[in-house]
Amino acid sequence: MSVWRFCSEVFFAGLGTIAFSLLFHVPTRYYPRCGFTGAAGWLVFLALRGALGTLTATFLATLAVVLISRFSSVQQRCPVTIFLISGIFPLVPGLGIYRTAYALVQGDLAGASLTGFETAKLAAAMVLAILLGFEVPANWFARLAAPFAAADR
Repeated sequence: MSVWRFCSEVFFAGLGTIAFSLLFHVPTRYYPRCGFTGAAGWLVFLALRGALGTLTATFLATLAVVLISRFSSVQQRCPVTIFLISGIFPLVPGLGIYRTAYALVQGDLAGASLTGFETAKLAAAMVLAILLGFEVPANWFARLAAPFAAADR
């Protein structure tokens, strides 16, 4: 993958995340942080996919999105779901879900089961990463965000 394509994919993942935030009526002051969260998750995914595979890259990218979302929620003093729901948007395996449904409609049960199982594995990896990310104690994020909160005053 060329550097230009890599950078453009990360940029458009952030832009798509901001558009998704708009759809969910996120307050406008959080748009830049939502875009950063989605772009960072996609960056981690792209950087690790070739070396570790799609499943592990999805898990680690989702974990990065959760940790960034938790830090952002403490720093911005708002619910974590503002950043998490919009930031995870680029990682959702929508094409796998579509291909599974399409194969079912076409009567290709073998293809549907194959793509459906792969999609379910990706979704399970995302769920496990979210659970793991929420096991990190909240006071760690408060300590990390404290210097930035002091700079904002």
